Amino acid sequence: MIDFLIIGQGLAGSLLAWELIQRGCKIVIVDNGQENASQVAAGLINPVTGMRFVKSADVDTLLPAAKHCYYQLADFFQQAFYIEKPMLRIFRSDGELNNADKRLTNPDYQAYLSDIQPLGKIIDNLETPFGFLEQKQTGYLLTRPLLNSLKAFFIANDSYRQADFDYQDIRLEPSLRWQDITPKQIIFCEGYQATQNPWFCDLPFQPVKGEILTLEHQTELPDKILNYGNWLIPLNDHRIRIGASFDRENLNTLATEQGKRDLLNALSQISPDLIRLTLLDHQANVRPCTLDKQPFIGWHLKHERLAIFNGFGAKGSLQIPWHSQRFADALLNGSPLPHSCNIQRHYETHFTG
Repeated sequence: MIDFLIIGQGLAGSLLAWELIQRGCKIVIVDNGQENASQVAAGLINPVTGMRFVKSADVDTLLPAAKHCYYQLADFFQQAFYIEKPMLRIFRSDGELNNADKRLTNPDYQAYLSDIQPLGKIIDNLETPFGFLEQKQTGYLLTRPLLNSLKAFFIANDSYRQADFDYQDIRLEPSLRWQDITPKQIIFCEGYQATQNPWFCDLPFQPVKGEILTLEHQTELPDKILNYGNWLIPLNDHRIRIGASFDRENLNTLATEQGKRDLLNALSQISPDLIRLTLLDHQANVRPCTLDKQPFIGWHLKHERLAIFNGFGAKGSLQIPWHSQRFADALLNGSPLPHSCNIQRHYETHFTG
């Protein structure tokens, strides 16, 4: 008997499956084996974001849980997945500088922000006319190696099936069934594809397409993440990844010339010396963002054996480990889900059929 059938082997499905297996559950994870948004994502973890320098909700809880999870996985697989690296936040206006200055007086932000550097301080090969500061407790997750390691683990554990999933193959009565599997529950972790899910498509998703470039260069840059509206991650001395574009209209996985041009133009504003660039990779995918910026976790209003674990958007690397634990608590012990992520908040408005 299978306890949980999990649909989708992105970061959400993989970390939830890992958590449930650690607790002794029998799971099967179904995936079509194609590239998903988690594999394309930079896996950036940045506790303080936006022009107003706002702390991510619950980051004081989410970040320790994420680090613990990724270090536990690193220990198990004998491979580092989370790279801690400070971030230089390059101000683009006096307004951003002033917003950062206000945050520095707030004790809640002191663990995440260093002092603002004076306007005259120069970093080789970077333009910083409005100054900059260094953000602490930032880093990035090597999502593709992590997902590959987990896939191999699931296969070895007889917990993985590669298949094109068809919703019509699910039977709700007399017992829950998909093909030859009779799970106790099915959990959908399918990213933006959930907008096609017949049971959960009415949830207020707000998918966003993002494009990312991997580039080779010959210019000396600091060994730090750069944030200048877009972001830059140094992979090694001569290789960087930059992103991400933001497109709500063209929800597909096609890499575009316009996306590439926008990313390179933004990069040239902060580092005009980065001219001899070689494009190594250009990727695009769609993030499963939500209207209220909170995840979608919980059970269908009318079909309690169907559940969803989705909607982490651009903050999946930070949010998913802690939420995996909470959902496992709810699935196995009946513990209440936090209201902020529980899809019960949408029962009245989005489950009216």
